[in-house]
Amino acid sequence: MSFEPQIDANRANWDERVDGHLLAYDVDGFVADPTRLSSVVRADLDTIRPHLPHSSPAGLSLVHLQCHVGLDTLSWARLGAHVTGVDFSPKSVAAATDIARRAQLRGRFVESSIDHAAELLGEQFDVVYTGIGALPWLPDLDRWARTIVDLLRPGGIFFIRDSHPILNALDYDRTDDELVLRHPYFATGTPIRYDHGTTYADPDINLGHATTYEWPHSLAEILGSLLAAGLSVIAFDEHRTIPWPALPHLVRTPRGFVLPSGDERLPLTFSLTARKH
Repeated sequence: MSFEPQIDANRANWDERVDGHLLAYDVDGFVADPTRLSSVVRADLDTIRPHLPHSSPAGLSLVHLQCHVGLDTLSWARLGAHVTGVDFSPKSVAAATDIARRAQLRGRFVESSIDHAAELLGEQFDVVYTGIGALPWLPDLDRWARTIVDLLRPGGIFFIRDSHPILNALDYDRTDDELVLRHPYFATGTPIRYDHGTTYADPDINLGHATTYEWPHSLAEILGSLLAAGLSVIAFDEHRTIPWPALPHLVRTPRGFVLPSGDERLPLTFSLTARKH
């Protein structure tokens, strides 16, 4: 089944988010401070480090799928990795390329869908890294997993930290502390339409391209697609924090956004590391 109209709508939405996100992410501050890493990469580094060949990304080749404006990608460059970022939004790719130039960091950014990334890049990497908040935008995880395998060198690792599928199934519009299931947890074959017209990075933005589409993916589907593609899962965890206010009542802390009470009730994110043999 083709979802080109839905993907085109998502691409237009992400193109329009770029200008606001450059401000919300404090790109000028990132460029000015050569020691700054994105909060996402700071959080991911300790999880990835035990599985790297030398406990360091220095010298490794890394491709970042769904990289958006590239701050996470370029944070890996600051840690010494040779980085390539891939995104389907041409405005995101242009912004990432400009940030690399301004920050005097080596990084290549390529406009591509996930499905065509391996063919377009034509090389393999030590690490495939996926941006957080990525999976709900993909209709087909089997193709995603095959792309990851095609991009990895033998012995290379894949890492993802993303919103937990059970979080994605909750009612986002509740402002109390109740956790109520509203959306599908399992894949249905059709996307969920949203008409929010805002962005997690700046809720005051009113986007002209307001309509987006997201696909539910269960943990079983995520794990199953990677295993079926031939990867070996070597680490998995669930976490009580998330980098953005995914629910209206989440509270900001130095560790990220958390439930205001009873954080044992709900995982907000998961992380997974897999290896290609």
